[in-house]
Amino acid sequence: MVSFKGAQFPQDVILHSVFFYVRYGVSYRDLKEILAERGAVVDYATLNRWVVRYASGLATVAQCRKATTAPSWRLDEAYVTARGEWCYLYRAVDRNGKTLEFMLSEHRDEAAALRFLVQAISSNGLPRASAIDKSVANTAGLKGMNAALRKAGSYRRIKVYRSKHRRNIVEQDHRSVKRRIRPMLGFKSFRSATATLDGIETAHMIRKGQLGSGCPFEIYVSLAA
Repeated sequence: MVSFKGAQFPQDVILHSVFFYVRYGVSYRDLKEILAERGAVVDYATLNRWVVRYASGLATVAQCRKATTAPSWRLDEAYVTARGEWCYLYRAVDRNGKTLEFMLSEHRDEAAALRFLVQAISSNGLPRASAIDKSVANTAGLKGMNAALRKAGSYRRIKVYRSKHRRNIVEQDHRSVKRRIRPMLGFKSFRSATATLDGIETAHMIRKGQLGSGCPFEIYVSLAA
């Protein structure tokens, strides 16, 4: 459960603001004006604090509640700037394009790829196969995971495919996330980038029907219950 204890505004105002920001192409200035028209006077800094404070917690709940995904994965990374430096948004979808996991990292190496795999497996189970590009980091991460499975005495292994055709799904899925990120022109901090991307990915999951059908905002509000 996401706690709103100590918040100076009603929970529904906070949730409306966070969802509207991560789902639609609005700036904090636009959002401030929208809220003012509805009688809520909120400054830019407060809106940013709400996203940073609540978006990641709601994303964690969404991961626990999402519908079952397929065991055939597609892995890739998208580029994001934070503090003027390149960061890497590790993303995984299944063969049907459903979101599996996402993680922002300051590095693109074996350690980051392995950490992402552990995170994805913990929330989705061990995949049967994974399609990747020629990424050295992802290749090393998958090899490391298979080595860990062998060391643990498991007979299971993750089959690795390098297929552009298989990876088209995740590359196409990047577009919706990038479309929302582009107007932001980069993030001022890694923490803010992480929280905002968590919110964007959660809204994207809702749009894909992974958290049920119905009003998207009502589904988002239910994550805080």
